[in-house]
Amino acid sequence: MSVLVGRKAPSFKASAVVNGNQVVNDFSLDQFLGKKHVLFFFYPKDFTFVCPTELHAFQNKLAEFEKRNVAVVACSTDTEESHWGWLQMSKDQGGIKGVTYPIVADTTKTISDDFGVLAGEYDYDDEGNLVASGPMIAYRGLFLIDKSGTVMHQLVNMFPLGRNVDEALRMVDALQFFEENGEVCPADWHKGAEGMKATHDGVANYLAKH
Repeated sequence: MSVLVGRKAPSFKASAVVNGNQVVNDFSLDQFLGKKHVLFFFYPKDFTFVCPTELHAFQNKLAEFEKRNVAVVACSTDTEESHWGWLQMSKDQGGIKGVTYPIVADTTKTISDDFGVLAGEYDYDDEGNLVASGPMIAYRGLFLIDKSGTVMHQLVNMFPLGRNVDEALRMVDALQFFEENGEVCPADWHKGAEGMKATHDGVANYLAKH
């Protein structure tokens, strides 16, 4: 498990389903560089139980993210065909019909690995056969990435623990408040509250680059 905060988010190109029904090749977060903040989150598997509750929750708040100029993008190790099929199923059947933000297909598992959220490891035995330990699916990782491509916030949950979308929005608000005002956000800060002045070199260096 790696900590990416303060580092550039790993770049990738992969197939994805966008707008709920369109498969595109070579989808990349690089398209948002210099234009949008990105909320990139991983979930374990299609056609499961906790995962659809999260995907619907992000969709329900999608307008709030878009109002803040934030692109929401999901990812799992399932194929784009699996994503597409799940997107055609209604919510009362356990599907995610109505989700419109992109869902990336990390079929090679390299994206999950690069972001440090792949559960399990793989190696080759003495006969050259690929051997995996663990499920080789993604933990519930979430990454808030600024317009320069730097990871500013990272959260990783074990499979049974669903995330709080309002908290993700709060972190977006905190980051944007810091970027706009040069003030840092204390514990339990929320939009509309006051920030704090800071003179730490790291803060000054960040603002100078952005």
